[in-house]
Amino acid sequence: MLADNRNDIRGLNPYARLVCRIARADRQKPGPTHCQRVDFLRGKRKMAKAKLAIASKNYGSWSLRGWLLCKMAKLDFAEQHAGTDDPSTRAELLLLSPSFLVPCLYHDGLKVWDTLAIAEYLHEISPEAGLLPKDQAERAHCRAICGEMHSGFSNLRSALPMNLKAHFPGFKAWAGARGDIERITAIWQECLEKYKGPYLFGKQPCAADAMYAPVCTRFLTYDVAIDPVSSAYCRTIMALPDMKEWIEAAKVEPDELEELDVEF
Repeated sequence: MLADNRNDIRGLNPYARLVCRIARADRQKPGPTHCQRVDFLRGKRKMAKAKLAIASKNYGSWSLRGWLLCKMAKLDFAEQHAGTDDPSTRAELLLLSPSFLVPCLYHDGLKVWDTLAIAEYLHEISPEAGLLPKDQAERAHCRAICGEMHSGFSNLRSALPMNLKAHFPGFKAWAGARGDIERITAIWQECLEKYKGPYLFGKQPCAADAMYAPVCTRFLTYDVAIDPVSSAYCRTIMALPDMKEWIEAAKVEPDELEELDVEF
């Protein structure tokens, strides 16, 4: 028999003493380290079910950006649709609101509603997804052109609102929008030449591609004439499986905004 006092094994035979030492060693095995526990919790955080609030898939360019970012980050999320009959949603889609409340990401008890903030948050929890480049200089460049899309090109937004169901062959963009078009294609040409494509920062799509994807749809909807390099980039973006999924859903979407369906 084993001694009642497990700390006193001197009276046991050699075999019994060995059994007691093994049992004692098992009890004293260290549990997960702090770093292991942190890694486990991070894994649970990534796997937590998320929710993304979006507006119309046909008209919602910002919703498309946020949705693509979540897809690129391989985030498991459910969609929550804000109806176009809601006044605040209509104001945002018609560019009449200074603050864009969609898309809005709900994840792990957090609420993140700005598209650039969503990109940065997803990069923090899933850096391996490559939403931002690994190289510091490239990362700064990527953030700069994402920021330019986020805060600029108001003439383009007004003249060429996103409308995936429509097509206006021969559409003539007014002069103010032409300047935005030229700047955007210059950004694309620079990135594609510097990072060798087929995406803006190399071989895989990143946050910059998500930010400029709605522009590709606009160029197609309004039959905008652009250079061959930019045209090839648009085809690359439109061929993404996630883009095809979004567009197919937009085509069967019942909601309409008459203000964006006028005959130009």
